[in-house]
Amino acid sequence: MDRYKIIKEVGDGTFGSVYRALNKQTGEVVAIKKMKRKYYSWEECINLREVKSLRKMNHPNIVKLKEVIRENDILYFVFEYMDCNLYQLIKDKVKLFPEAEVRNWCFQVFQALAYMHQRGYFHRDLKHENLLVTKDLIKVANFGLAREICSQPPYTEYVSTRWLVPIRLPLMLSPSLNASCHPNKYAYGRYRAPEVLLQSSSYNSAVDMWAMGGIMAELLSLRPLFPGSRY
Repeated sequence: MDRYKIIKEVGDGTFGSVYRALNKQTGEVVAIKKMKRKYYSWEECINLREVKSLRKMNHPNIVKLKEVIRENDILYFVFEYMDCNLYQLIKDKVKLFPEAEVRNWCFQVFQALAYMHQRGYFHRDLKHENLLVTKDLIKVANFGLAREICSQPPYTEYVSTRWLVPIRLPLMLSPSLNASCHPNKYAYGRYRAPEVLLQSSSYNSAVDMWAMGGIMAELLSLRPLFPGSRY
C-alpha cells in the first residue's frame, strides 16, 4: 500500500470502507476498498466472490478491479475511481432528471447486466449506491453478493442491506405522500425482488431486472416505486 496515498474516506459499509486515493507513481486517482475482517491467506482472498466474478468480466459499464492487495492480514481492493453514485445524485434532487439522461443511464446498466447474465452471473444487490457515475458514464459496482447462474441453490447467504437515509420528496409529488414524509424522517430503501426479500431458496437473473425496474421508476419520478409507510 506504500505506493498509494489515502485522500479521504468516501463510503462505509458492513464489510468494508471505501477511500479516495492517489497512486503516487502514476498520479491516477483510484478508489480503495478496505475490508473490515482479517484475511490470513492469499488463497482465501482470491476465492472471494467479488474477486472471482470481477476477474471474469471486462465491460465499459462494470467497475474495473485494478488490483488486490493483502498486507498485514488486511485486504484491499483497488478500483477505478468514479465521481459519485446514483443515490448521491438523487437524494437532494427536486427537479426531475431529463428523460434522455435517465434513458442513457438505464441503457448502460442494462448493457452491463446483459453482459453479466450471458457470462453466467447475476448481481443480487442492485441499488442506487451500487451504480457509480462519472459525467455521462455509469458503471455497476459491488459484486460481493454476485452469484453464478449455474451455481446450485439454495442460496442461503442473505444479507439485509438497509440504508438509513433522509427522504426529501419534491413538492410536485402527491400532497398526501409529501405530508407523511417529513424531511427529518427516515426510511429504509430496498430494491430487492420479492423472492430475495422472502429468502427463497431458488431464483435467477430476473432479480436484477426487478431491481433495475424499481431504480428506473425512481429516477423518472424522484420517489420510490414502493415507498412504504413505516419510519
